[in-house]
Amino acid sequence: MEPEKFKLADLIDGIVIPIILVVLIFVLAVYVNPTGQYHVLGETNVIAVILTQGFAQMIVLGVPLILGLLWNKWAGGAAGFIMGGMYYVASAGQYNGLYASMGVTAYNFFGDISMLFYLVNAVIIGYMAGSLSKGSTNFKRMLGASLTAAITTAIIQAFMNYNVALEPGRMMAQNSWATDPVMAVVINFVPSIALGIIVPILAKVMTWYGIQPMKHYAS
Repeated sequence: MEPEKFKLADLIDGIVIPIILVVLIFVLAVYVNPTGQYHVLGETNVIAVILTQGFAQMIVLGVPLILGLLWNKWAGGAAGFIMGGMYYVASAGQYNGLYASMGVTAYNFFGDISMLFYLVNAVIIGYMAGSLSKGSTNFKRMLGASLTAAITTAIIQAFMNYNVALEPGRMMAQNSWATDPVMAVVINFVPSIALGIIVPILAKVMTWYGIQPMKHYAS
């Protein structure tokens, strides 16, 4: 079968969109990220935290979530193990290095159970979404499964941060809830709720164009 002829839209798909993504990631990492070189919004700005760290967590959880919805619970769980594992290792290493650079070596974030739950929650969100949706392309069912999985994992992570995280993270979480509970709710749950809404919309659009894993059935 002869491939499609080259079109102007191919330039947009192949060059313009990737460049836009590169620029967006660069801006978020350097200018918005509270630990970035310039952090123009400030080192403790909540919006900056949500746009960078919150966005990163949305990506980590979003991949297994969408695979759970479009494929099955096993694909979602497996993707969660990979994505969550990478995020756990990267985050723990980052904080170990950050505290070591300040001369603090008392904390080993690789042993922080709350950080390990980034991996666990990534597995849970993909598995739960797949279990609840059962491969259905009905948008309401996909939305319900997605929101249930996203909110459940957000509650688990908030509990872990508040109760079992290493002292720096635990104190930060407890102070956040004590001083400004409304903002604590925003930080802990708004990104997850947004994820639970955005992913099924994206998944539904993908089904319209036939962009979904092929299901294999035993003969």
